[in-house]
Amino acid sequence: SKQLTDEWVLKQKKTPPKWFGVKFFNVYGPQEYHKGKMNSVVYQAHQQIQENGEVKLFKSYRKEFIDGGQKRDFVYVKDVVRAMMSLMETNKSGIYNLGSGSARTFVDLVNATFKAQNKKPKIKFIDMPEELKNQYQYFTEADMNKFKKAVPKFKFHTLEEGVTDYVQNYLSKADPFFQA
Repeated sequence: SKQLTDEWVLKQKKTPPKWFGVKFFNVYGPQEYHKGKMNSVVYQAHQQIQENGEVKLFKSYRKEFIDGGQKRDFVYVKDVVRAMMSLMETNKSGIYNLGSGSARTFVDLVNATFKAQNKKPKIKFIDMPEELKNQYQYFTEADMNKFKKAVPKFKFHTLEEGVTDYVQNYLSKADPFFQA
């Protein structure tokens, strides 16, 4: 439905003088406490580390990906906000992907979450639910070329920088907004 909406928007003859739409990839960061089961993997990993000292990740069912080697384009919410503000400052209307442009493994993300807490990584690989096996995406990565042309000097946090900031400055703080 999102793609169909984008296609419809692009066909419109009358548009505002300046407009843009964004396709978000795997956003993580502060103020996601309300998302329940849809919380980011960073949030979920942090919770698991606090509760059990380990993180559970799905096993891989494709031989080209090792367990935990599935990749996503994780992007820090602070970068998402800055990117949208930067797009508003341009005169380049259009639909833009909004990810980091660099797919990273779930193991990378979990290791960064442990490191941000000064803890040794402990990962347990579990079976994927049957209902997910045939629809699970093993790789997502935003093509950021259009965005880079619109905002050439924009710099994203690395996965490690974003996770460290999120864990140390938000998730590890006693803040009522982050209570489940």
